[in-house]
Amino acid sequence: MLLAAAGAIAHGQSGSPEIYAIQNATIHTASGPIISSGTIVVRNGLIESVGSGADVPAGAWTIDGKGLHVYPGLIDALSRWGLPPAADAPASRPAAAPTAARRGGGGDDSPSNVQFQDDGGPEERPSNTSWLKAADLVQPNDPALTAARNAGFTTAVVFPPTGIFAGQGSALNLGGGRAGDMVVSSPVGQFLSLSVRGFTSFPGSLLGSIAYVRQVYLDAAHYKSAKAMYTQNPRGLQRPAYDRALEGVLESPRLLLPASRKVEIDRMIRFGRELKNPFVLYGGSEAWRAADSLKAAGVPLLINLKWPERDRESDPDVVDSLRTLEIRENAPAGPAALAKAGVRFAFYSGGVERPADIRRAVKRAVDAGLANDDALRAMTLDAARIYGLDDRLGSLEPGKIANLFVTDGDWLAEKTAVKMVFVDGKKFEPAAGGQTNGPA
Repeated sequence: MLLAAAGAIAHGQSGSPEIYAIQNATIHTASGPIISSGTIVVRNGLIESVGSGADVPAGAWTIDGKGLHVYPGLIDALSRWGLPPAADAPASRPAAAPTAARRGGGGDDSPSNVQFQDDGGPEERPSNTSWLKAADLVQPNDPALTAARNAGFTTAVVFPPTGIFAGQGSALNLGGGRAGDMVVSSPVGQFLSLSVRGFTSFPGSLLGSIAYVRQVYLDAAHYKSAKAMYTQNPRGLQRPAYDRALEGVLESPRLLLPASRKVEIDRMIRFGRELKNPFVLYGGSEAWRAADSLKAAGVPLLINLKWPERDRESDPDVVDSLRTLEIRENAPAGPAALAKAGVRFAFYSGGVERPADIRRAVKRAVDAGLANDDALRAMTLDAARIYGLDDRLGSLEPGKIANLFVTDGDWLAEKTAVKMVFVDGKKFEPAAGGQTNGPA
């Protein structure tokens, strides 16, 4: 691409330009109509202007975008990118007695009579690391982040992966450098798995894990009330003992609940309401069956782009059930059903290991009836909306973070190449072999 320097005014202390202008490009804003021959200006990490008549400021480095397409940076709505490998959390210790509390002389459960104590610490709550934050774990030099950025991803909502209460997610920009510079927002939610693998006692079943989660949220409500009462008038009251497991739960603005089959989606909608916290479902392999339920409940869904398929190592003589075959056939049609019903949804990488393959997985949903514009929003603006980040991410609008990628054709076409990626206004160019030359 032709990149013309218009003066030293456009350079920062590092020598990288602070102002870019991409001209004569097809701009897909995600929040409005496509601009067929437009200009987008990036200054100091933010989008300054976008439109067919946008002015190019003095000192901008200009890029001729004729024949190119500009899109908002893609967002992986539930990711593990950048996190170190995690071993399965030990689950050998039994759960602590519910609430682990002593009751005062009144004999009731009011906050004034519940004295919280840390009977051995949060490790008494099995499979619970609710206090962990992905922002504290991310490894900025992880090659997975570079590979994702080369494929057009500029943001990942990253969650710790292990445990019933796995930990708190963080929205991270994939610009590399220091971990602190990557954080867009943290925490954005608490990831729950309901996994019972490895348990030999409570909560060693689905019913047990649901009861366990319910109890933790009841404990958290009591803990919050007791802390508030003590803060308001501490004289004459024993202070509540600090419980980092409950602190982690209370810090999380929303929770993510697993739900792939329709029966699970219906169950988790009821359960999420019971917990009295904002919640999002993830999984969605039977989304086409559950569109009406999700619409009525007003609950968003994160859809795993690892579409159900036959295990390559499975016995070829084993005949799959009709239901299994039905799910494999119809899962890619789920997003179209949700879009038709007006349900908010976003995509996440799930079991798709190579970021470059994610676009192919999205293309399967488009081939099954999802509109191209809806697919783009599911990877950009709607992902940001689900996490309350659409005021800064997800679309090409003035004032938002300058996260975008530039291609030489339609983003879902098989032979389309990503020519450049901007993260926080810094320009990266994917090079041969999947490496980057940036920031350029």
